[in-house]
Amino acid sequence: MTKRNPGKPLIIGLTGSIGMGKSTVAQMFADEGVPLFDADAAVHVLQGPGGSLVVEIEELFPGTTSAAGVDRQKLGAAVLGDPQALQRLEQLIHPAVGKMRMEFLADNQNAAMVLFDIPLLFEKSGTAAIDHIVVVSASEDDQRRRVLDRPGMTVDKFEKIKALQMPDAEKRKQADSVIDTSASLEETRQQVQICVQKLKADLA
Repeated sequence: MTKRNPGKPLIIGLTGSIGMGKSTVAQMFADEGVPLFDADAAVHVLQGPGGSLVVEIEELFPGTTSAAGVDRQKLGAAVLGDPQALQRLEQLIHPAVGKMRMEFLADNQNAAMVLFDIPLLFEKSGTAAIDHIVVVSASEDDQRRRVLDRPGMTVDKFEKIKALQMPDAEKRKQADSVIDTSASLEETRQQVQICVQKLKADLA
């Protein structure tokens, strides 16, 4: 159920498992004029050239960074399958992303609604601060095909990533809205437009 804090933007939480098309849908919301905070993009800034977390990540995981910032392939190899290593990395990243999210909210405090693109909304971030949850979903076949088409992806790596994520069916049950990307791009965009229009009507 959509809830709203009076005097503040409606906070939409956008999530979805790997390969579901979440980034594409996030951009479609932005195209509709909804300010977008992309948690993955924030991490790229923090881990990129001159990023504020690069030195600390190198200290925790030697050999995973260079002048170009964090090597995501090497860092992924260092933490994937090692829950304790992943936890140490998350304890470094999550507060820094949270600070950037608060700055984004302050910059967009007069917007009717904002969108948080949060890959692990259910698994890690929690939904307490979210007013409306949008889950991006697709068929298992589409998900598998998209992910395995990515450079450097293997079946084993895909299965390990999936194992860390809540099953898609469970996410759909907890969603306020579902965007199905097994449809065409145009049909997906129409779903996003309908969602935005409905939320605007609810706020009116």
